[in-house]
Amino acid sequence: MTPVRVAVLISGRGSNMAALIEAARAPGCPYRIALVLSNKAGAEGLDAARLAGIETAVVDSAPYGKDREAHERAVDAVLRDHGVEVVALAGYMRILSAWLVGAWAGRMLNIHPSLLPKYPGLQTHARALEAGDSVAGCSVHLVTEGMDEGPVLAQAEVPVLEGDTPETLAERVLSVEHRLYPETLSRFCASLPR
Repeated sequence: MTPVRVAVLISGRGSNMAALIEAARAPGCPYRIALVLSNKAGAEGLDAARLAGIETAVVDSAPYGKDREAHERAVDAVLRDHGVEVVALAGYMRILSAWLVGAWAGRMLNIHPSLLPKYPGLQTHARALEAGDSVAGCSVHLVTEGMDEGPVLAQAEVPVLEGDTPETLAERVLSVEHRLYPETLSRFCASLPR
């Protein structure tokens, strides 16, 4: 069966992107990374993607100012030009408009560093520590209009250790993200009608 063509959207270093690329090299993987796209020309992950032989694109968000939909229409055009079937957000630091979410409804995934519905948005690890949680973790979910509100496809727990800081907890959660996201994307892509 032909692998599902996936685009990974990044804004920074792209560590989850790298995990998805590595997993896609496995024989029989139901997806392949067809494109890595960033809204920032200087995103470190673009270099890593190029080194891995993945095509990259930049649709800089700065020239669009506050017109998110105009920026997203340009992003969408690039995705469609590359025959993308599924979009995986991996540290894409943009709040998406209803237009783009609707255009990719049911085919856009995100990884979030908390056990949703706990702690949507930013500062998840600090918030978990402030709440005195004994367990943190990460979630892969479908993207909907509400921030981090889409249906959860998979979660993984990470124990909170005595003396944890937001940074130490983030590091441990990130290593689990690197396993959970490829596994979940593989299951998701394998389940799509072809």
